Amino acid sequence: MLWLMGGLTGLIIFVLLMLFALLWQMRPLLREVYALPTIRESWYGRALGLFLGDPVGLTGKYKEDVMAGHDYDGITEYDNDLPPWWKYGFYLTIVFGVAYFIHFHVTRDGELSAAEYQHEMAEAALLSAQLGANDDPNKPTDYQSLTAAADIDAGKTIFAQNCAACHGQSAEGKVGPNLTDEYWLHGGEVNKVYHTVKYGVQGKGMVAWKGKLSSKQMLQVASYILTLQGSKPANAKAPQGEKEAVGKPVARL
Repeated sequence: MLWLMGGLTGLIIFVLLMLFALLWQMRPLLREVYALPTIRESWYGRALGLFLGDPVGLTGKYKEDVMAGHDYDGITEYDNDLPPWWKYGFYLTIVFGVAYFIHFHVTRDGELSAAEYQHEMAEAALLSAQLGANDDPNKPTDYQSLTAAADIDAGKTIFAQNCAACHGQSAEGKVGPNLTDEYWLHGGEVNKVYHTVKYGVQGKGMVAWKGKLSSKQMLQVASYILTLQGSKPANAKAPQGEKEAVGKPVARL
């Protein structure tokens, strides 16, 4: 279907280009046709004039020899009509106004500004309540460690981009603690690691990543950290915190 639509589109463009090229070659003949008064004054004659470079179909004719016939304090004016582009625009606003009236006031398919405001305020209140419920640092979570290879790989990428500067590329510990041993400062269970990533540790240099990473991204990086348990990287930092045996998630292919 995609190839068919692309082929039809290409064919239509080709035909239009060929038609334009043919008309372009016929300009001398078309100018003779356009010179006929009966043609020039018709709507298709004005369209032909635009093609030939005559903008009178949009700008109208400017008459300097016909006066309006009135004088106000010595001021006179020429008797010229409004330019066609202005009149076409005015007609378009009438059509738009009728369509607007039917859409908003007759069929009531659209919301007026007051109703739209109330709807958006209700959505904002609901979203605020949801964010408030999910943003309580004292509310425990019951997430399970992600084990899919794609999630672990995503967590590894997130760790390298955001965490390695403090914890090392292999999580061996630099400014931050070593994340590959069995000792934890703030808990090594996946929900505790997630909590630490999300809210940070005030006064300890661990920044809060909420608002910078999504919930899934924070769970991905927490799950990836747990896969590093017992990896024993070179130049590992000395253990810190309390010993805690944590189940090591294994990525499934």
